[in-house]
Amino acid sequence: MFAVIKTGGKQYRVVANDEFEIERLPGEAGDSLTFTEVLMLGTTIGAPFVAGASVTAEIVEQTRGPKVISFKKRRRQNSKRTRGHRQDLTLIRIGEILGEGQTASEKPAKAAKVEKTEAEVAEDKAAAKAAKDEAKAAKAEAKAEAPTKKAPAKPRAKKTETVADAE
Repeated sequence: MFAVIKTGGKQYRVVANDEFEIERLPGEAGDSLTFTEVLMLGTTIGAPFVAGASVTAEIVEQTRGPKVISFKKRRRQNSKRTRGHRQDLTLIRIGEILGEGQTASEKPAKAAKVEKTEAEVAEDKAAAKAAKDEAKAAKAEAKAEAPTKKAPAKPRAKKTETVADAE
């Protein structure tokens, strides 16, 4: 399902898990946002907004847009002006699109970081060392099988005399 939301004076068509940049909104990375100005939800068109609809999103990062140069010059007047501008933006990821009467599901807990035991770490190191030794042995074997002679150099073309030299 998709929705059309309004934020920062612009309209965006959004689907769950979309990532895009919008005008700067206050908040830190990881904060949640709720957009209640939903103009369209699936095939339902609001007048001006769809009643009870909302879109939840998560702030990924606060960023800035590319630099835009504004250069003005008045000819024959020795007058010019250069200005630069970078727009403040917020990168967001859409979470859920909720219709009328729906409630937001709880945010799934992040998976706990699985730590390896000392035995598993030692086993991984041993396997990596064995793979490295095998690679060295294969390289040495390939080098031993390769011919040691170099190909004979091609003879250079002889310099021919020009007609002017002969006279």
